[in-house]
Amino acid sequence: MRALVQRVSRGSVYLRDLNETRNIGKGFVILLGISIEDSEKEMIFVADKCSNLRVFEDDDEKMNLSIRDVDGEVLIVSQFTLYGDTRKGNRPNFTAAAKPDTAIPLYEKFIKRIKENLGDQKVKSGEFGAMMDVHIDNDGPVTLLIESK
Repeated sequence: MRALVQRVSRGSVYLRDLNETRNIGKGFVILLGISIEDSEKEMIFVADKCSNLRVFEDDDEKMNLSIRDVDGEVLIVSQFTLYGDTRKGNRPNFTAAAKPDTAIPLYEKFIKRIKENLGDQKVKSGEFGAMMDVHIDNDGPVTLLIESK
């Protein structure tokens, strides 16, 4: 499992089919990729790592505070392209990305785990497989890749 975590001043996802926008303020936008090798064990590891990352600045301007410490919000967006293999040719190969029957339950469990860690009201998400427009105001910029393996 891969989570591309971006510290943001704000973020949003526009769900085209639903004509709906979901917004967050200060916090994280997490682009989540799920591989064919992932299980609940990897999901728990990545979700807990995201929930406890200390990348917000304290009074001494050191990245020492977690999202909980700053009362931040999280926007989670499924992103199978994080498993695009570009080593050969110019067209990415996505064979390492999990198919929907595996990925959807893990995506939903990831969202649930983040909500358990941070609170329901602090977490918003996109829709798996939907066409979306994602807007990210990266703060810093701070971007980290968290991998389960």
